[in-house]
Amino acid sequence: MTETRWLDERERRAWRGYLTMHARLVARLHRQLQQDSGLSLADFDVLVQLTDRPEPRMRVGELGQALQWEKSRLSHHLGRMQRRGLVLREDCPDDARGAYIVLTEQGRAAIEQAAPRHVDTVRELVFDALTDDQVDALASIAGRILDKLDDADHGR
Repeated sequence: MTETRWLDERERRAWRGYLTMHARLVARLHRQLQQDSGLSLADFDVLVQLTDRPEPRMRVGELGQALQWEKSRLSHHLGRMQRRGLVLREDCPDDARGAYIVLTEQGRAAIEQAAPRHVDTVRELVFDALTDDQVDALASIAGRILDKLDDADHGR
């Protein structure tokens, strides 16, 4: 058994700062979306996935993988969105067990109404506080960590 490599003070400060920043940023973005559009941040995430494609539909499993959500969370959340008219569930003609989640006109209108203010808030809270070099560093850091996660997910 290998010995734990504890974080040093600099690493602890960076990690805890990241965790606090992430929690506060997510909470603020969620409150802003709720207040401005009635959408939750989770609703917005689903709608973004559906609008970022040529055809506004995705297999349920593909959507869950893109969002990194557990099946039960995805199922419950999509049910709530479906009851609100934001998405539809359609059976997959090729696979009797499969289904598509399809963006409705109401869902498209909701994200088109919410997106401008959401982007303004992201710009105000994140990008306006950073220099161009810091934005590049943030993108680089995110890319490196995502690559590491991809390697771990694929057993490399």
